[in-house]
Amino acid sequence: MPDFVACRSLSSWHLNGRGAAFALLTALGLLMATPAAAAEENADEPAGEATLRCKSLGEETPQTPVAWLTASLKASHCYSFQARAVAIDALNVRTLALSHRIQDGVRQQVIQHLDGPSVNVERRARAGLWGWPGGRPAPAEGAGSAGESADAPAPMPRRWAEHVASVYDITLDADKRVADRDAVALTFTPKSGDRYRHQWWLDQNTGLLLKHVLRDNDDAILETFQITRLKTPERYTRDVSVAPPQRDDGPNWKTGWLPEGMVEQPDTVEKEHEDRTRRLYSDGLSTVSVFVEAPAATTALATGVHRLGASAIAVERHDTADPWQVIAIGEVPPRLLGRIARSVTRTAPDTEEPEASDSPSDAPNADGSA
Repeated sequence: MPDFVACRSLSSWHLNGRGAAFALLTALGLLMATPAAAAEENADEPAGEATLRCKSLGEETPQTPVAWLTASLKASHCYSFQARAVAIDALNVRTLALSHRIQDGVRQQVIQHLDGPSVNVERRARAGLWGWPGGRPAPAEGAGSAGESADAPAPMPRRWAEHVASVYDITLDADKRVADRDAVALTFTPKSGDRYRHQWWLDQNTGLLLKHVLRDNDDAILETFQITRLKTPERYTRDVSVAPPQRDDGPNWKTGWLPEGMVEQPDTVEKEHEDRTRRLYSDGLSTVSVFVEAPAATTALATGVHRLGASAIAVERHDTADPWQVIAIGEVPPRLLGRIARSVTRTAPDTEEPEASDSPSDAPNADGSA
């Protein structure tokens, strides 16, 4: 059995960086919020390459799943609101107070746990900092497309929405109702059948996310996040400067295999201390955090794959001259997570060659699957 406290500590870091609860704040909290440190450093930077005209939101009702996803990301950078929510998984039920404010171009997101010990999670980021690789900022309202190549990457946030649609089959159902608000429902079924199914309910008026349900391959519900009361959102009246994410210098390790459509996220290399670094990967909906550390950094975690609520934790140790271990955490099936962890290689100091290890990089799981 894994050490529960150690698992919870790492899982909390993963969730605080890209938690499902923040999805209720931003409609894309599973992947789109910028890491706290980077956000604070960039909060006062000058305007980006283009602007998002918040006042234009809602002028046209989206008609397709991709259009609704695009609108939801724009809404997360243009609306302030307060809400009450409930989070349910196999381990517990939590009630939350949510606050999302936009003032002077800066987003402030706060989650307050209303059950048990008082816990508040607060993050600040400049509105308009996209957290998805590639693409280009959306052009300012009224800007033409003259001179743009037909092969140029799509602007954010449509590029993210199109990526999600390339990994998941998406169905759209209108005339739904959540938290006493009219909503549309989006169901995301993985095309490869190798990961979990997601369901989103978006507010028809604003595009904000009202509810998120995660289901396993047997259609059992793994977790639910739902707003139960939403105060009338207030639209930001100014233009939002849009800036693409920055690429950061990565640590001396890399993954050798990722599920189709899952890519490394920019601005997500984090160092908790000298012996642990983290990268974040996402397919647009599901996220995986990969930690590489000295074995002493996290104790009592047995090698293998362990379940923790809707998440799984995979541990892989490498007995080299300088021992190290990999810990992967994510809301994906354990088989996928184990394969990601086993694929990680570390570059030997002062070389570009992977370190030799006594541990196989892609050994089969206990059930014999790859």
